[in-house]
Formats: sequence, structure tokens, C-alpha cells
Amino acid sequence: MSNLGENLMLWTEVRKWAKDRGFDTVKEKDDSINGASYYWMKSDDHSVSGISPSVSKLARDIYNTITDNRWVEHQTKFQEQKETKKFTVTDYVS
Repeated sequence: MSNLGENLMLWTEVRKWAKDRGFDTVKEKDDSINGASYYWMKSDDHSVSGISPSVSKLARDIYNTITDNRWVEHQTKFQEQKETKKFTVTDYVS
């Protein structure tokens, strides 16, 4: 499958996933590197909305909204564990 087909499939799947969770999404073509911007808003509360630069970030942004930033928390903890492990003395002692 070509990259264009993969992006279209991903957009279709994310749009359906968002709709099932009460979010409206709009893809707007533009002249940016990505070629599009993705607008999203909660169907019953338009004050909950945003703009995402890619389909994957669209999914991430909606997921963060639904879960009260669970993805951000996960990434922060992961990075902290990675940094802690990186500087552990026992890793450098033979």
C-alpha cells in the first residue's frame, strides 16, 4: 500500500474512532509540510477543541482529552525512568 493510502486509511479510522467517542473532526488541506491540519471538537461542548498537525497527533490529542492527559503522564514517567536508568552508577561498574 502506498503512503498516501496508509494516511487515508489512518485518517478514516481515527475519524471513526473519534466520532464513536463524541468528537467531530475536520481535515483541512494546507500548504504546510504535512499538507493538512486536523481540527477536532467535542460534539456536545465546542469549548473542548483543538488543532492537530497530523493524524497521529489528532488521535493523541483526543485521547489526552478523554483520559485527562494519561498519554502525557505515561510519557513523562517513561522519560523519568529512562533518565534515572541512564545515570545509575551500577550500570557503569564492571
